[in-house]
Amino acid sequence: MPLPLSLRHCKPIANPLVLITAPLLLALAACSPADAPKGPPGGGMPPPSVGVVTVQPGDVALSTELPGRLEAWRVAQVRARVPGIVAQRLFTEGALVRAGQPLFQLDDAAYRATLASAEAAVARADATQAQAQAQLQRNQPLADAKAISAQEWLLTQTTLKQAQADAATARAAALTARINLDYAAIKAPIDGRIGRALVTEGALVGQGDATQLAVIQQTQSLYVNFTQSASDALRLRKAFDAGQLKRAGAGASAELRVVLDDGSVYPLPAKLLFSDPTVDAATGQVSLRAELPNPKDDLLPGLFVKVRLVQATSQNAFPLPQQAVTRGPLGDSVLVVGADNKPVPRKITVGASQGQDWVVLGGLQAGERVMVDGFQKLAMAPPGAPVNPVPWTSPLRPGVAPTAAASAPAAASAASAAASR
Repeated sequence: MPLPLSLRHCKPIANPLVLITAPLLLALAACSPADAPKGPPGGGMPPPSVGVVTVQPGDVALSTELPGRLEAWRVAQVRARVPGIVAQRLFTEGALVRAGQPLFQLDDAAYRATLASAEAAVARADATQAQAQAQLQRNQPLADAKAISAQEWLLTQTTLKQAQADAATARAAALTARINLDYAAIKAPIDGRIGRALVTEGALVGQGDATQLAVIQQTQSLYVNFTQSASDALRLRKAFDAGQLKRAGAGASAELRVVLDDGSVYPLPAKLLFSDPTVDAATGQVSLRAELPNPKDDLLPGLFVKVRLVQATSQNAFPLPQQAVTRGPLGDSVLVVGADNKPVPRKITVGASQGQDWVVLGGLQAGERVMVDGFQKLAMAPPGAPVNPVPWTSPLRPGVAPTAAASAPAAASAASAAASR
């Protein structure tokens, strides 16, 4: 077989190994797949992979977390209303007590003696009044017959009136003595859970002031006291009037949840009771109060909590991770990855925050891909160079799908990159 023209002028190969390996290399080259991945033209670096989310509009609840503090629904201080020595404590600390239940007993011997003396004074006044009444009845016919002088008849009437007044004074003193005796038995003013005793047996209480002995609190429901910036409240009201926001809830009332120290949300919602009509001049805050059910006594008064307040809902808004938004003095902007996979800056209008997201009120369209991650890679690429968009997943929740799914071209790019690896 004649040699090809290209091989006729080749020099003979002295090494026989070349003759053996050359056909083998040609065979391996012939077996390489035709569809092997090719690098970019010119042998440059592949496009950098960046994380994107595909935004979709919807109604987004605008929530605000404000610091708050729990307060008992009702609080009553048990005080000694009369001076005396504490003779006995009649309750168990931390137990539930009923209104009118005896809590402390003072030494009441002196009050019993005072009451007995007052009752004796009442009996003496009643006897004097009865005698004056009988004298008046005897002198009545004589006065009618002019048998006694007018002065004597006047004296008889005056004596009776004075006896009646003395009897009323004695009864009032007896009533006071009886009340003081009742105060010696100190009772619960309301239903609730009582705390520790603030005095012990043998203590002198009520000497000069009403000594506090214990505290009773009703905790089946709690107050949540918190404050909100007056400027935020005014801005929210203007947004309502302009139609940018709608009020949360059918009854135009704010939805309120309590967030505990560990980050968990209390299962029962709170009800907003009122907002103070005045602004604190020192802090610029408006005081608000809500009612929180506490049927199992899980929460205690005085506990500091966070109040998650949902007052409005933004219509046709876009929730976007905060790291995707660049905020500056000239406005807020994001990078939108177009159909040619090239990121383009876009100015947006940002509203309130929603957890780890910003609520975007304008500047985006449904289905657009917004760049969230990979900004450092983009800074190393040439200006205007395309990128490889892949779905972004929040690092705070690994393994969970992103808030907005990536578009089909991004998914295809991700699959191609995985196949090449």
